[in-house]
Amino acid sequence: MWDQRPAEGTDGAEPLSEKEYNRALAELQVELVKLQRWVQHEGRKICVVFEGRDGAGKGGTIKAITERVSPRVFRVVALPAPTDREKSQMYVQRYLTHLPAAGEIVIFDRSWYNRAGVERVMGFCTEAEAKHFLETVPNMERSIVDSGIILLKYWLEVSSAEQTRRLQARISDGRKIWKLSPMDLKSYSHWYDYSRARDEMFLATDTSWAPWFVARSDDKKRARLNIIHHLLSRVPYHGLKHEKVKLPKRQGSGGYRDPDYPFKIVAEKF
Repeated sequence: MWDQRPAEGTDGAEPLSEKEYNRALAELQVELVKLQRWVQHEGRKICVVFEGRDGAGKGGTIKAITERVSPRVFRVVALPAPTDREKSQMYVQRYLTHLPAAGEIVIFDRSWYNRAGVERVMGFCTEAEAKHFLETVPNMERSIVDSGIILLKYWLEVSSAEQTRRLQARISDGRKIWKLSPMDLKSYSHWYDYSRARDEMFLATDTSWAPWFVARSDDKKRARLNIIHHLLSRVPYHGLKHEKVKLPKRQGSGGYRDPDYPFKIVAEKF
């Protein structure tokens, strides 16, 4: 399952051109808008979980999903490290408060599965706490699903060589350096510890009511398109009829004239 695929494409395929990618993405984003309207109209609730190693492409995938829809419907949750108060709570408590209400789609950029991954590997929880999490989370997710939430869990699988390339790119690109945290650097050397943690997580939490879906993400463009297509296929949405929008006639000036005011104009450097 975890064989290494070439970074330039799926099974050695040629990379998508920017034109091909943008055309396919635009078509999928139209469907996401239809999904948005359906979720609002029907009062449905969707929760999407994204997990994967550092540099697997979670952020880019989430951006592709959300860049053409309303942030009031598609809410992205990316929680910081827990506060002292949150550390004293039941572990999943701070995540449960962000689950969707009617008419919402919530996307977790990392989730309660932090306990099965980074917390376990980097020693932020005990081994007993990690195992207890793996034992109890399937029942929690069954309760989520039974409450009427459509729960989708995606793991983005990146090869070791491609992860190295992407993290190196963050180091050398001033636009991306903020993405590389001290924890990312510490985690980088624990490739096989993360592999073992991932395997045990799948074994314990890949259930019939909340299965894991794995997307190979060495080719980021194809991964984004495949994930969006798959997400849409897992929800029984349909397009809603709406009247064709037409701009109304603009009012007359009524004698209005542009003011003679010394506006502070932004310098036009470009």
